[in-house]
Amino acid sequence: MKLNIRQQQIFLATVRCYIATAEPVGSKTLTEQFDFGVSAATIRNVMNLLENAGLLFQPHTSAGRIPSDFGYRVYVNELLEPPAFLAQSMTEALSSAMDNHPHHSLESLLQGASRILSSLSGYVAMVTAPRGQHLHIRHLQLVAIDERRAMLIVVTDSYHTQSLIVDLPEATHSEELELLNNFLNATLTKQPLTDLSTQQLGELHREFSQWADFVRGLFDRIRQAIAKPQAEQIFISGVHAVLSQPEFLDPYRVKALVSLLEEQREELGSLIAPQDFTAQSKVTIRIGSENPLEPMQACTLVSQTYEHDGVPVGSVSILGPTRLQYDRAIASVQATAGHLTAALSSRNYPTPSKAETSQLETSKKVSIPKEVIKNAMKPKERN
Repeated sequence: MKLNIRQQQIFLATVRCYIATAEPVGSKTLTEQFDFGVSAATIRNVMNLLENAGLLFQPHTSAGRIPSDFGYRVYVNELLEPPAFLAQSMTEALSSAMDNHPHHSLESLLQGASRILSSLSGYVAMVTAPRGQHLHIRHLQLVAIDERRAMLIVVTDSYHTQSLIVDLPEATHSEELELLNNFLNATLTKQPLTDLSTQQLGELHREFSQWADFVRGLFDRIRQAIAKPQAEQIFISGVHAVLSQPEFLDPYRVKALVSLLEEQREELGSLIAPQDFTAQSKVTIRIGSENPLEPMQACTLVSQTYEHDGVPVGSVSILGPTRLQYDRAIASVQATAGHLTAALSSRNYPTPSKAETSQLETSKKVSIPKEVIKNAMKPKERN
């Protein structure tokens, strides 16, 4: 159905009134609050027409109308025009808040972005960690724990750190560990995680073959720990904000949503994480029944991917009732995705020089920044 100008005006006013008040909207309310230049009877007739078209419905026989999922879709696709100043103000507010709280790890960056996004939007904010298979190794280091164990710290080019406890093949001296550190950095720096293979072991056999099996095992551990999809690793903030909305007065609905956010992270991650790694980053909006997960079918999900080197690696999302402020939600998601894309591209780490990587016999130690080692040694928090 193609709406004429009057129908668009009355429909738009109905949607905006309901978003603002959470109360069904009747013709009397529209007559009092808007000057359409027509009678209340004409407004009622238009609202009846909009209801017959599936854009509005009555939750109760004697109540006013509220938008349907289809109505919200028409509103978003055809009538919503987020003002440019809102997007700019969201970007400035986010940048200011993030700059006031420096982040020394990828995890703290993503958690901070989630927290600020929730504050800006007023809804549940979700940020997925980058998917490791699209990252490259920037640096790594073996840190001795004792003669038979070491901590392997891997740093990717997106500032992702992963620490693993590994068993050394034999009692190892610090000089040997430094040699191995230099070899691993010379061999693996800038390598995509998906390209880790035994091909890099040829040089290792010539240098010190007793480490071949150990390094082969390291490759497997790194791939398992980082290169697998991290869809279930989601940083979530603002659950209390959405549960205060009138749509969630029903205890069953609250329980279902909380269970989704706390216990079904893998299913949720599969829905919001990037699926097409060649697609251009853009906002996607799933409204009500468009969401495949039942607890979300009373909600709207607004998502956009963030990128690294032009490739989508993670996503930023807002989850709220279908009666959300769509212009504000879209602007805040866009601002956050843009900020994370810029943050990932600006991360720099010291890398070994050509002299250091080609002369392993010098035993010069290549080090990871102290704050990265400190963060890697901390117990991982559950989010």
